[in-house]
Amino acid sequence: MRLIVGLGNPGAAYAQTRHNIGMLAIERAAARWSIRLARRGVAQRGSGRLGSELLELAGTLDWMNLTGPPLKGLLREHSLTPADLILLHDDLDIEMGRLRIKQEGGHGGHNGIRSVIEALGTPQFLRIKIGIGRPAPRQDSADYVLQAFTREDLEVLNPCLDRVVDALECLIHRGIAVAMNQFNIREKPAGDEGAPGG
Repeated sequence: MRLIVGLGNPGAAYAQTRHNIGMLAIERAAARWSIRLARRGVAQRGSGRLGSELLELAGTLDWMNLTGPPLKGLLREHSLTPADLILLHDDLDIEMGRLRIKQEGGHGGHNGIRSVIEALGTPQFLRIKIGIGRPAPRQDSADYVLQAFTREDLEVLNPCLDRVVDALECLIHRGIAVAMNQFNIREKPAGDEGAPGG
């Protein structure tokens, strides 16, 4: 079984902000795989299958900087380990529309990842980092991540979310090495793999 978690903040005011792109990816995956998400506390959760693989999807477990303890509880509930976790989250250091799959790593200043690492006691869990780009010069990063997507962002967002789900399917069916080779690329996706686009 795999636990796939998208980070975000609860409440309608944050639903369409950059910091919640992980939760938006969970919603996109649930729609494609016909998994019904239902609210349990502040979380959105749903169980289903992708081929023969059992999945638990969950998002917005609590406020971003408090994500770790409820995520640890979910792993315990399903008798899973951090090796069974795939975490989806925003990343300021990646351009909007690009992805990067990582097997492990530090928190890079991301409060949600910091909370997860502290709660699990290990940085060794799989992440799909979803680019949201950098703020403008002199703009505070905390303000930037809590802003709604711009019109320009939205043009890239839909194909980006589809690509996250493609990456999840590749990870689950073909493994991390194949997925990293296919999705950790410099060019923006536009049609064929590796083709540049705007």
